[in-house]
Amino acid sequence: MSKKHPIVAVTGSSGAGTTTVKRAFEHIFYRDGINAAVIEGDSFHRYDRAAMKAEMAKAAEEHRNLSHFGPEANHFDLLEELFSTYGDTGRGRRRYYLHSDDEAAHHNARLGTQLGPGQFTPWEDLLPGTDLLFYEGLHGLAKTETVDVARHVDLGVGVVPIVNLEWIQKIHRDNLERGYSAEAIVDTILRRMPDYICHITPQFSLTDINFQRVSTVDTSNPFIARDIPTPDESFVIIRFKEPEKLQVDFPYLLAMISDSFMSRRNTMVVPGGKMGFAMEVILQPIVERMMDSRNV
Repeated sequence: MSKKHPIVAVTGSSGAGTTTVKRAFEHIFYRDGINAAVIEGDSFHRYDRAAMKAEMAKAAEEHRNLSHFGPEANHFDLLEELFSTYGDTGRGRRRYYLHSDDEAAHHNARLGTQLGPGQFTPWEDLLPGTDLLFYEGLHGLAKTETVDVARHVDLGVGVVPIVNLEWIQKIHRDNLERGYSAEAIVDTILRRMPDYICHITPQFSLTDINFQRVSTVDTSNPFIARDIPTPDESFVIIRFKEPEKLQVDFPYLLAMISDSFMSRRNTMVVPGGKMGFAMEVILQPIVERMMDSRNV
């Protein structure tokens, strides 16, 4: 951890809704004039799309489990190295994973390369003079026997819908946006489950704040759900690991977020439609205190 060069990590699995939290942070950074070094978790995958496909086929033949959730398919060591270096010096190296033709075109124009979707850009130095490092992805607080990414994080935020809702979101996204069949998506969920249990779930015990969306409609069979429950058909449970450390003002938050209530001493519940607003109201003063501490 570093007061001078703080690190914020937003962690959640594929389809969990980390993009909503990222957008909330972007609004905070814009309003407060914070220059953040943004790190995408996908950029620390070990294999590009073609290589991952080949490695998965090889793993299947050898009856081994391999998924993007686990350490075999990721550079946890390089992620910890980045967090450690940034905390000490405000410097580090990053690259980008190209998800689409548009992303490839943008970075090809910037770098003079000829890369396509599913490939990585070359590693490059972070621009100097950033105020904090912002990570969004699968493994912002990952820990194994040899790697401890979490120990370098100043603020960890988890985004974790109840698992049936998470599966519904993934099934619909992968089907509509990526054209995957229902059978292929279910196979992916099953293949990833051991790594999900061992390497994704434990991170949510290390986060400072968790945002968990819970639907108020029947999601008991996520594999036949015709649509994703809307925000208004859900609540968001917000758990603060150490409210005193974060200086959480619960009376203020309850007054600001209508129809919210406390369910435990360190847990509040807000309507699903207020999730983005709640994130900004909660996170902005925490980020501002982090920025103030840099100058102490």
